[in-house]
Amino acid sequence: MEKNNHLIIAGYLSFLASLLHISCIFGGPDWYRFFGAGERMAQLAAAGDAYPTIATLVIAAILAVWGLYALSGAGVILKLPLLKTGLVLITAIYLVRGVAGLIVPFVTSDPIVHQNSITFWIVSSLICSIFGIYYMLGTRKLWL
Repeated sequence: MEKNNHLIIAGYLSFLASLLHISCIFGGPDWYRFFGAGERMAQLAAAGDAYPTIATLVIAAILAVWGLYALSGAGVILKLPLLKTGLVLITAIYLVRGVAGLIVPFVTSDPIVHQNSITFWIVSSLICSIFGIYYMLGTRKLWL
């Protein structure tokens, strides 16, 4: 089986994103602010509320599982259940988040969306789009 470098890169990118999320827990409110989690999350973290930690750990765990699926699809680790379906869904989530984040902040005045800066939306959406493209190219290779 030929190496699937796109999925290997995708997996490492997801692991990196997972680690960055975990770093916010240890970095505290300033890290939540820097990475664009919003002022509310930063204030909750400063107050010692458990919500930012729990939410961040859940996101980090999901991203780590996505990294495992990418490495599984690349043949680096054992084959995980529903591998192709999982990779298609992961790809779709990354790409939809990437594209939506480049559109939604400009067409809504919803305060939940605007708790984050436009810079956050553009940067995070480009990152999600890049991740999604790696997943898409690697997943496509599984069918060729």
